[in-house]
Amino acid sequence: MKIYLKSTHQPARFEATNERGHTVVIEGGTEFGGQDTAPSPTELLIMSQAGCTAIDIVTMLKKMRQAVVNLEIESEGFRTPTQIPNILDRLHLHFKIYGEVDPLKAEKAITMSIEKYCPISKMIDQVTNITHSFEIINN
Repeated sequence: MKIYLKSTHQPARFEATNERGHTVVIEGGTEFGGQDTAPSPTELLIMSQAGCTAIDIVTMLKKMRQAVVNLEIESEGFRTPTQIPNILDRLHLHFKIYGEVDPLKAEKAITMSIEKYCPISKMIDQVTNITHSFEIINN
């Protein structure tokens, strides 16, 4: 994988493009001169973790023959305010699973993704305590 990052000629704002031409804007916080117009690098990391886990969970639940209609994840990250750098030390994920889904299978899919399959989770779990909760919403 290759990523090309370039300045947008605005303070603390960059564009990152992958080999396939997909571009994401990244911006530092206002304390670094950013204008609050794009996600920060840490927010993108949290988004990446949520996306990675979502793909795993939907795939696993479908293999378990669960009728998943939709999946939403609310992620909340917490930084260590006294440490420099102030890394992401806790991440809580709340999953909203829509459809006729067995709660035991939902828990299994979530746990397997976070603990085994999602590479983003595995890369950050050495420094970030990842917790989760979920609810099943039947339509």
